[in-house]
Amino acid sequence: MQFLRSILDSQSKHFRPGGRLERLYPLFEAGETFLFTPGKVTSGASHVRDGLDLKRMMMTVVFALIPCVLMAMYNTGYQAHMAIMGGALPLDTWQTEVMHMLGYAFSPSDVVACIVHGALYYFPVVLVTFLVGGNCEALFALVRKHEINEGFLVTGMLFPLVLPPTIPLWQVAVGIAFGIIIGKEVFGGTGMNILNPALVSRAFLFFAYPGQISGDAVWIAARTSADGYSGATWLAETVTNGPNVLTANITWWDAFLGFVPGSMGETSTAACLFGAGVLILSGIGSWRIMVSVVVGSFLTVTFLNAIGSETNLLFNLSFGWHVVLGGWAFGTVFMATDPVSATHSSSGKYVYGFLIGVLAILIRVLNPAYPEGMMLAILFMNLFSALIDYFVVRANIKRRKTRYAA
Repeated sequence: MQFLRSILDSQSKHFRPGGRLERLYPLFEAGETFLFTPGKVTSGASHVRDGLDLKRMMMTVVFALIPCVLMAMYNTGYQAHMAIMGGALPLDTWQTEVMHMLGYAFSPSDVVACIVHGALYYFPVVLVTFLVGGNCEALFALVRKHEINEGFLVTGMLFPLVLPPTIPLWQVAVGIAFGIIIGKEVFGGTGMNILNPALVSRAFLFFAYPGQISGDAVWIAARTSADGYSGATWLAETVTNGPNVLTANITWWDAFLGFVPGSMGETSTAACLFGAGVLILSGIGSWRIMVSVVVGSFLTVTFLNAIGSETNLLFNLSFGWHVVLGGWAFGTVFMATDPVSATHSSSGKYVYGFLIGVLAILIRVLNPAYPEGMMLAILFMNLFSALIDYFVVRANIKRRKTRYAA
């Protein structure tokens, strides 16, 4: 490592102000700080020093995402093997060809084979995301002549996890480019965006290419038999057939652990709970937002269950099933708690999270054509987070004026 450090030190002069490659300094700095801890420190009484910098914060979130990543690979491979056994997934895909070359059998009970097969779907999406999104970040850094921030690291990890495994890679490239440019860079870059970039990317793909993003082409397999078939996810199936379709084909425990079809990293509520623990203990994710989302969702589901409906069967879906289906848990833990686009005041976080929980369930239930509301609920509340903080601050000022009035 000392040899590498010496090389970087000897070449740094070319990237400093006045050097031949001054315009490429953001790229040099990004590579240097990725390999080594920056040697610069702040000085002066006006600076607040903290052991938690942006890079450490991003790496903590990545660590919290590890169970979701592992479950994304395993469950994708598991669902693929179930579909192959049922004849719903063809054997002439490049992923199955690689599995044959590696000597793996298509067995849902083989954990290693499921992980390897799922990785063949997951890693290409991750690779395209970082190649395209990373280049967009670097391009804007070069134009603006500032350092490349680590903010894209989490966005690049989150985005593949909210996509179905069969999404075309060119759509991944278009989606992440749209999210980075329109969702973040036009506002000034990392720390300036008012919307969650990963959700902006997914929302763009959903409305631009609904057939590929909604799950119409995703294989799913009934847990009660080995017959795989192509169709929608269980949340979408509930719209047509009601809650009974869930208990007849899968158990709540299967859905909680993540052995159900859906976006690659959103299926396992158990994995999301691990991430919630890491984010809360580290102080990066707001427990106030998470708890408020739960409360808002629970009260809304309870109210809709009490009303009931014979035409819209999602009215009768219990809160327990809402939690383990779709992107509710993933959105609550990793998306709603985004420290940039969420509210910053303690009181505002309660309001922000509560309204996300309410809107997520309302969109799910009252719009059967779109049986997943967490994404739109978070994006909608992103637009109002600054307004919520404004009213909280104004209320605090008014209260203090009253308290200290002569």
